[in-house]
Amino acid sequence: MLDENLARIRAHRNNIHRYRRLLNTRLAEIERQFIERRLAEEQSALDSLTAATFPVAFPNSKTSINATGAVR
Repeated sequence: MLDENLARIRAHRNNIHRYRRLLNTRLAEIERQFIERRLAEEQSALDSLTAATFPVAFPNSKTSINATGAVR
């Protein structure tokens, strides 16, 4: 499962890079709008997939961690 998600992350990143390169070229306004929309969709999909693949848990603000790393 992790390998599949990593492959999907790479695909989204490659698409994002490709769309950014395209935006640096001369485009008709309708083409630019399409690419900007696709770029936003790819970025959103990448953000969601990254969050699901690599969840990060932050300690509660009421919880403190002492110098030894123990939670109080």
